[in-house]
Amino acid sequence: MQIRDLPYPDPGVPDARSGPRFLLWLGRNQLGGQLKSLAWGLLHFGSIAGLPYMVGVAVEAVLDRSGGRLALAGALILLLGVAIALGDTMLHRTAVTNWITAAARVQQLLARKTAALGSALTRRVAAGEVVAVSTGDVEKIGWFVEALSRFAAAALTVVLVCVGLLVYQPALGIIVAIGIPVLALAVLPLLPRATRRADHQREKAGRATELASDTVAGLRVLRGIGGEELFLDRYRTASQEVRTAAVRSARMWAVISAIQVLMPGLLLIAVVWQGVHLAREGRVTVGELVTVYSAIMILNYPLRHFEEIAMAYSFSRPSAKRAARVLSLQRTAESTGSRTRSRDGAKGGAEGGAEGGAELGSATTSAMAQLPVDESLTPTGDLYDPATGLLAPAGRLTAVVCGDPDEAGRLAERLGGHPAFDEAAGMPSVRLGDVPLDELPLATARTAVLVQDKDPVLLSGTLRELLDVPASGAVSPEEALDAAQCSDVLDALAQASTDDDPMAAHLTERGRSLSGGQRQRLALARSLVTDPEALVLDEPTSAVDSHTEARIADGIRRLREGRTTVVLTSSPLLLDRAERVVFLADGEVTAVGAHRELVHLEPRYRAVVTRETDAERTAAGAPTDTDTETDTDILTELDIEETA
Repeated sequence: MQIRDLPYPDPGVPDARSGPRFLLWLGRNQLGGQLKSLAWGLLHFGSIAGLPYMVGVAVEAVLDRSGGRLALAGALILLLGVAIALGDTMLHRTAVTNWITAAARVQQLLARKTAALGSALTRRVAAGEVVAVSTGDVEKIGWFVEALSRFAAAALTVVLVCVGLLVYQPALGIIVAIGIPVLALAVLPLLPRATRRADHQREKAGRATELASDTVAGLRVLRGIGGEELFLDRYRTASQEVRTAAVRSARMWAVISAIQVLMPGLLLIAVVWQGVHLAREGRVTVGELVTVYSAIMILNYPLRHFEEIAMAYSFSRPSAKRAARVLSLQRTAESTGSRTRSRDGAKGGAEGGAEGGAELGSATTSAMAQLPVDESLTPTGDLYDPATGLLAPAGRLTAVVCGDPDEAGRLAERLGGHPAFDEAAGMPSVRLGDVPLDELPLATARTAVLVQDKDPVLLSGTLRELLDVPASGAVSPEEALDAAQCSDVLDALAQASTDDDPMAAHLTERGRSLSGGQRQRLALARSLVTDPEALVLDEPTSAVDSHTEARIADGIRRLREGRTTVVLTSSPLLLDRAERVVFLADGEVTAVGAHRELVHLEPRYRAVVTRETDAERTAAGAPTDTDTETDTDILTELDIEETA
């Protein structure tokens, strides 16, 4: 694999059982690159190791006054210099290639997993942790992959030099053969502590990154309540903790580096002391002593790679563990044995809804656009959730009111095939027609069911790019923008555009230059453009005024006519325009009917929709079928909106 061939056509299926297994899997998938790097490394280190012998030959030639041998030694030294330069250049080239290709493979795997999990990913792993894994951890993993081949070449060179010295000069070679392993293993007792300190530093850095990203995301709110200094103090504290942890980690690695300098020095002193005695006794020549001395000096260079591989593994192991943790997450838990295949027609009519996978327009959407979809396999029919009994008839607009606000978010997750991890085990799958969603290929499931999250994300780019999403083609961007009542947004964007074209206007990250209502309407338009078989909208109008909300409700009903649509809301304006309203209490369908009927007949429904407090209900007496003042106000408001 060369850099020009990236990205990988298929990054493969990783072994994510543990960090070391993941590193081993990466190594196996880059075996060719590692062998190529090892070969160039052997040429480089072997040529360096050959220099002392040539220097010894040159010294002997000078002592023997042999010009021919001196010229031959000089020519060989020159040849070794060329080999050193060539080996070093190609070793660096191949090692960096291994680094980049390994990092690219990991990033592709993380992007693919993000696309598969959608918004469920950040419910299991903190957003700051995901960012840290895809940036800093990827670099550390790549560093280990790069250093591995260099270390292997250095280790083989050290072994060959020790064997060569034993053969060349046994009296001194035995000292080197004993001393070198001691040098290589001297730092091992310190590595666990250094690794723990590095892990602690990484944990603190991840916390600071998460705090910073959260602060930036909520900057507008912080300014509104005057909380900038409070969060700034928190970040200062977190930053100082990172600095302290980094200093403690650096101290330990400084001790390891000092040992790597001290021990070879002691070995060199021992060899020179013994060599001088042997030279006085005539057992070694001056050239042999110079050769052994030079060999030990040069061995310091490959021995430094022992320290590097120790550092690289210490940093990459926890990084690989975190990456493996993310990559091991599954879309749903395997629970086929407990999956309910039959429909249960109880509880006032079964009900259904579905999530198409987080926010369309996030990094997930970019990956989705590249997934092949066989439209002929897209299922059709009623949307049914066995867990709650929710049924959304095909081709109709169904509104769902949840007694517990948190239940709406969980229902949306479940409807899109992403139940929460703590409730996935044993949970029967949502069905579209007769097909369980979690048995469909991911791309097909996304085509069939799309969920717009309660807080959808807008990525930076132009409005045209925002609406350029995988779609059926039946709904144009203009129609979707009109249905979502985005005319004022288009006017504002046109003023910001250089050529008065709102579609070419640039949107900042997460749409921070827009108001909450404008972001919400653009996200709704994006969802409408996709025209999925089933569309689930979680509170799509919570940030707009009542007049705009009424027009949006009419636009959704008009544009989605003949398509299955589920709206999770408690807005009377949306509920009154729904063809069918379902009320969920305690996680089960409690009532089904028209909005105005349920307001009169179902006290708990009325309490949720009218925001009626317990005190108001108590003051009004026991719940009855008669209208309260709040009910009359809501119905009057609906009539006024219809007239308008």
